[in-house]
Amino acid sequence: MKQIHHLLLPLLLIATLASCSNDSFKIQGDIANLDDFTVKVVFSGDSGAVSELAKVDKKGHFSFEGQSAQPVIVTVLNHLYEPLATMVAVNGDHLKIKGDASQSMSIKVKGSRLNEEWQLFRDEHAALYTDPNPSRLDAEIEKYVREHPADMLSTVLLMVDYSDYSDRAKVDQLLSGIDGKARPESLTAAYPGTPMQHKKGLLPRLMTLTLVKHGGDFETIKLTDRMTLISLWANPQKDRNALINKLQNLSDNIRVIDVLAESDTLRWHQTIAGDPAGWQHYWAPGGPIEQGIQLIGITSMPWFAVIDSTGMAIYSGPDLTAAIHATQPR
Repeated sequence: MKQIHHLLLPLLLIATLASCSNDSFKIQGDIANLDDFTVKVVFSGDSGAVSELAKVDKKGHFSFEGQSAQPVIVTVLNHLYEPLATMVAVNGDHLKIKGDASQSMSIKVKGSRLNEEWQLFRDEHAALYTDPNPSRLDAEIEKYVREHPADMLSTVLLMVDYSDYSDRAKVDQLLSGIDGKARPESLTAAYPGTPMQHKKGLLPRLMTLTLVKHGGDFETIKLTDRMTLISLWANPQKDRNALINKLQNLSDNIRVIDVLAESDTLRWHQTIAGDPAGWQHYWAPGGPIEQGIQLIGITSMPWFAVIDSTGMAIYSGPDLTAAIHATQPR
């Protein structure tokens, strides 16, 4: 009987360790030329938004463990909130990323069939990913989605690498053409205007905003190319000059969007007449076209929201100091 117990104990230990490894996913990084000893890992997990730092050693090695029972988009960013690598992770995955931080396209992701297929697509279309005109890459993604309705990569490409959301009906049609099993809600949470899981008051994830540009027409602003601070206000706005001075002192890596959130556009023209040259102004007219602004949860004016380069809202509230602090690397 003792011999049976001696045999059972190692087996139970192995089973326990195996079950623990399936309760999380792991990312191991080997990134050369990082300018800081931390990277930030962000994703929408089982309990909502996750944004955590991982320590990097002198050789560029780091390790991160997270939890998500469903496939989620995970982005690793440098200390300036610039994306280094984006992947899909689910509990049980062991993913590896390797490359050079100074050459973002050199960073490769391995460790699961889905990520390796995604990496293959990126490698095959590398020239399109660096083309300033995204229409050719969008066309290739549309082709892939239509030809591979049962492939989860179709959902991933449409949610992460696709750019043209101006024709919402077309994107809806592309998305609905993907088989249900290949289109989990955990991935489509990144769809423009679709809120993340609203647990514990968590904020939305926004890929684009559609606003009316001053002196122009509707403009769709892509939020996943750099960090954005949105400054919303309504007339009269006190200490506007002091506000602008503070916002202009932000890093060049951070885009500021100045947004009027009321219907009185006549006073809007008068108020912004004295603003510095080059300061960009927008108007949020409301209605379905501006669902994104509504998701930020505005309760008073002025209001500030900070959206990181993955589209995740990391601050939304009336405190400018807190908004500026949210843009700082940490």
